This record gives sequence, structure tokens and C-alpha cells, in this order.
Amino acid sequence: MVTDFAVDGPSARAIVELDRAVALTLLATVPIGRVVFSRNALPAIRPVNHFVDDDGRIIVRTRLTSRLTSAVRGNSDVVVAYEADEIDPHQRTGWSVVVTGLARPVTDPGRIARYESLLHSWVDQLMDTVIEIEPSIVTGIRLVAKAA
Repeated sequence: MVTDFAVDGPSARAIVELDRAVALTLLATVPIGRVVFSRNALPAIRPVNHFVDDDGRIIVRTRLTSRLTSAVRGNSDVVVAYEADEIDPHQRTGWSVVVTGLARPVTDPGRIARYESLLHSWVDQLMDTVIEIEPSIVTGIRLVAKAA
């Protein structure tokens, strides 16, 4: 589906909706996104680096003491949203993907070791917890130059 912006002239853009497979493929091309979770019944957003596993699960590493870990720990499944994008502010083109799904700590030692070897922290802090987000809803858009 293509939706036109109400912009005229050479800078006109259109929005193209992405299917699930394309959206997850794009998500896997960038290293950083934002996880949205509930903190004291209000939305909280944190930037994190991620890895998209072969089955589409989004994997993040965090600290045992982080607010994200606190939100997930002790609950069987917690609904979160995860967003990443790549937007060129000068060309006004790019894409954005949002995944909504259930987050839970990864507890299998083999999977933890695998993810620790694949996903390295971008901050100078111990990242001792692995969290997976199982995607239930995957949406995405691409912002493209409108054909003349």
C-alpha cells in the first residue's frame, strides 16, 4: 500500500507499507533500536543494541539491574514494542520497523552463550542478562521519493 504525503514539488514522498519478512530483514541490518516497556504503569523507552535471530526473535543484552530487566523478570511474558529505523534527514527517505511481542529472559545456558558471542554491548557496562522478544505484530514503512 502506498500513501502520499501532502507535500508538493521535488521533495514529495510516499509511504510504502512493508510486509513482515522485509521488515524483519531491514531490522537485522541496523545495530541499535529502542525498546518500549511499562515502568510504573507508564511507557518507558530505552535505546539498546540488538540481534535478530533466524526465527525472527529480537535479542537484546542488558544488565540484571536495568529497568527493562526489572519489568520482564518475575513475569511470565511482558508485552513490549521494539522500534528501529534508518532515515536520511536530507533525502527524506528511509524506513521504520515496529515489532510488538512478548519479552522474556533467556535462561538456556547454550542460547545465552551463543547470544553473548554474537551481541556485544555498545556501552562500557556489564551486560549479564539476555532478553528475547518474540514478534507477534511486525509493521514497517519505507519512505520513498514519489514518482514524478
